[in-house]
Amino acid sequence: MTVTAAQVRELLSDPKIFPSLPDDDTEFVFDSMGLVWFLHVLEMRCGVLAEASEECFSGNTSARRIADHLRELATR
Repeated sequence: MTVTAAQVRELLSDPKIFPSLPDDDTEFVFDSMGLVWFLHVLEMRCGVLAEASEECFSGNTSARRIADHLRELATR
């Protein structure tokens, strides 16, 4: 399944991740619990399983970049 930037934004706006996520594609930094929860809701709602590693998400600091990264993972 392809995950769009809009879907990523929706998942990121979960109160356990970023309760006040800006409307634009502002960059942000995950804390460890936020990343784990994001990956959990990503799997539950979108059926996408991604590894929780710093390397995977350290440079992906916006909804658009995360969606691009997830599309790249899906083609591997």
